[in-house]
Amino acid sequence: MQPTVESVPTTQPVLVTVHASDPISQAGVVSQLRQCAEIVVADDIRRDRGQVALLVVGTVDEATLVSLRRLVHAENVRVVLVVDRMRGADVLDVAGCGVTAIVRRREATPARLLRAVLAAHQGHGELPPDLLGRLIAQMGRLQSSAQGPTRLAPAEMTPREVDILRLVAEGLDTAEVAAKLAYSERTVKNDLQNLTSRLHLRNRTHAVAYALRAGYI
Repeated sequence: MQPTVESVPTTQPVLVTVHASDPISQAGVVSQLRQCAEIVVADDIRRDRGQVALLVVGTVDEATLVSLRRLVHAENVRVVLVVDRMRGADVLDVAGCGVTAIVRRREATPARLLRAVLAAHQGHGELPPDLLGRLIAQMGRLQSSAQGPTRLAPAEMTPREVDILRLVAEGLDTAEVAAKLAYSERTVKNDLQNLTSRLHLRNRTHAVAYALRAGYI
């Protein structure tokens, strides 16, 4: 019997498309996803446009970045990147393409893929803690090396939004942020959604990068 995957229930299954450069990788990821009742995988017969796209690659190169931009901007879908290897310098490039979630292929269990798909579908970020740390470090270096950095007007980001993003940057999820700040999860989610909408940001990972660049955190 196939092992069941524990997850947070959703109202309707999320339609997912899988994009891989070779049939073995394609079949492996599809097999993993089909163990999750919360996901419907689009196949060769059913050509619906997915709500979330999984891009499976070996490394992050220019072709990968082109594919990510096409999926995010041209096809307007949330993207989960499943990758074998990433250099530290790749994290900022991938985040800049609008990717909401990254999963290392060696960690791509059904449960891990499901968590990434659901997070991407909801517009949340889902990065391994060390990759989030690299992203923050790179943004810090960019800010430090910038000549005469321009701060944004204080009214653009409220103190509460800054507090929330600082905890998100430390790798806390919505429930943990709410507990730390003594807010409800609904308040934290609403604040993040209002922030990303107001400043035209793609997701909470992009919001963290924005706050770092602007000098808020």
